[in-house]
Amino acid sequence: MGSSDRDEPLESSSGDTGDRTDLSTRVREWVLIEGDRLFITISLTLATFVLFFTLNELGVVSFVNEGSVTRVASGLIAGTFSLVTLVVSINQLILSQEFATAGEVRSELEGVVEFRRDLEERTDVPASPAAPTRILEVLVEAVHQRAADLETAIDGHDDSALEDRVDRYVASVQTSAERLDETLEKTSFGTFNAVSALIEYDNDRQVYAARFLRGQHASNLSEGQRAAFDDLIETLRLFDIAQEHFKTTYLQRELTRFSQLTIYSGVPAILAAITIGLLYADIGGASVAVRSLPLLVSALIAVVVSPLALLVAYILRTATVTRRTASVGPMLPQKDPDDGPLEVWSDERER
Repeated sequence: MGSSDRDEPLESSSGDTGDRTDLSTRVREWVLIEGDRLFITISLTLATFVLFFTLNELGVVSFVNEGSVTRVASGLIAGTFSLVTLVVSINQLILSQEFATAGEVRSELEGVVEFRRDLEERTDVPASPAAPTRILEVLVEAVHQRAADLETAIDGHDDSALEDRVDRYVASVQTSAERLDETLEKTSFGTFNAVSALIEYDNDRQVYAARFLRGQHASNLSEGQRAAFDDLIETLRLFDIAQEHFKTTYLQRELTRFSQLTIYSGVPAILAAITIGLLYADIGGASVAVRSLPLLVSALIAVVVSPLALLVAYILRTATVTRRTASVGPMLPQKDPDDGPLEVWSDERER
């Protein structure tokens, strides 16, 4: 196996932040992460209306048979009540995380203060920024500088193979940092913007590669060179802490907002489902003109489906964020099936 094969895992993985020019990828990312959740909810609701109205026009479904429609209405009422109950349970779970004793609050506050102190020490700033995206910008600049310091420390090493691998590793880290910095420059302040940017920055793989190189060549490294590795590793680890903190804060806010919106849309949805049943309560059939039924019933069904559309829109993003940031540190599962195994090939693998 050639050296290029052995060193390939040291390069940035496909999960790093970069230009996503493929249309299908951009659309998928917009739906999963970047798109406004209310816009997606409204789009799904309108799509439901258009779907049922079109199916009626094509003769696939009919709204004339009152028995069938009332049975569907009964199912919609029960389903909407179940969905609202589920969301209330989720909201109670979120609220339970907010209750804490004075000692727990103090411990959490001390953890945040300690993180900011470490950030200031590693980045040489007088005070850590308050905005999440600005914190990441400071971290990116520090990572870029620590990578340059590592390259300088290894420059001129007797082991040319080690020097070459470190140079390529440093180039990979700096390229990823520059891409993340470009992404942050295009975003505004906010927790979600910070989480969105961090999703595609694969610092865990970079930490793993740095630790591997340091451990494999520990006997050939001077004290200063080992310190340069350690400085870069510790700075990269701050990304893990920042990512978990921002992710937790974001998910709490996102799920709380989802609960509120579901309650707002759940009441009209239940009323709409009841209205569908009452339209056919007259002993003589539908209480409105038959020609108006397709338009009216399709609209009411769309209103009933709106809480489900809201659930789909929000769960798509929260689940995607959770899946892509599922691990802390270099011991992590593969992010995607196409990413390949997380490993760094050593010379011993050839023997």
